[in-house]
Amino acid sequence: MTDVNLSAILYKKLDLRLEDRPIPEPGKGEVQLCMQKVGICGSDVHYWQHGRIGDRFIVTGPMLLGHECSAVVTKVGEGVSHLKIGDRVAIEPHGVCRVCEACKCGRYNLCPNVFFLATPPDSGALARYHVHGADFVFKLPDNVSFEEGALIEPLSVGLHACRRGRLAMGHRVLVCGAGPIGLCAMLSAKAFGASAVCVTDIDSARLEFARKVGATHTVLIERGASEEDVAKKVAEVLGGAPDRTIECSGAQFSVNLGVFATKPGGVFTIVGHGPNKVEFPVVSLVAKEIEIVGSFRYINTWQTAIDMISCGKINVAPLVTHRFTLEETMQAFEMSKSGKGVKVMIDCAKK
Repeated sequence: MTDVNLSAILYKKLDLRLEDRPIPEPGKGEVQLCMQKVGICGSDVHYWQHGRIGDRFIVTGPMLLGHECSAVVTKVGEGVSHLKIGDRVAIEPHGVCRVCEACKCGRYNLCPNVFFLATPPDSGALARYHVHGADFVFKLPDNVSFEEGALIEPLSVGLHACRRGRLAMGHRVLVCGAGPIGLCAMLSAKAFGASAVCVTDIDSARLEFARKVGATHTVLIERGASEEDVAKKVAEVLGGAPDRTIECSGAQFSVNLGVFATKPGGVFTIVGHGPNKVEFPVVSLVAKEIEIVGSFRYINTWQTAIDMISCGKINVAPLVTHRFTLEETMQAFEMSKSGKGVKVMIDCAKK
């Protein structure tokens, strides 16, 4: 191995390898990137452990993992004018067709022809070098670190969820799940002006971490508790039923909790990917006229997220709890799988 372009390649379930690949060259409208920081997402771990997510995204051939990325521009392709060699950047992992109905109406996250890093069959960016469409690459201000740049991806999920739920100043908010996405939803809700944000989880350590990074309230879901009882606790700590609920766990319990907890006329936004089919307490849902909204990835959030971090309105830096080099990718994935950390970050730069 000459380590020209060390890359983390998933061949199949439980078969993750570090291999050397040629450095890719940028085409028209693209830039070549020297990768700096790549965060490990739960989906990366899931593909590694199971080789698939549901019946739609299945690993059928070698693919790179990693889609939470920051980098330095090393080459600029034809037609690229807003970026130059040496720019510090964050990468939005999309690539879209630009001509379908979804793209033309501005909802490019729903493009049926989307390319998305590290989502089968599309390869990711956990390597020394990567080539990406320049219009989905954004400059980082000097006061935004590469780690913060990589965290813009999960933060964008939270920002988009708040937009989808029409969250506004003064709202009481419930966030189900204290993983990285739940924490980013909590941080986003506070930045949107929420007066109080309660985070629920089954893990007391995660809830303690959520309080440290900004949650105003937390509720531990104890074994044997009912969704209705937890909903009452949420209303008690918030001083009233939440106006908005953001579900980030994918668990059936949290889906039920969202319906029972959200105030009549409120909005329940679902982000978490759980079982292909879940049940809803339909009588409560209808009687309370709760609006259920799906939230998938993000649209036009990168510059907003960069600006919010740069101006100090959102602080994502504490979410990184463990750091590894690209050569230590297997250890990094084992740590992420263990659940002991919050966000595991890989340094891709050659030392």
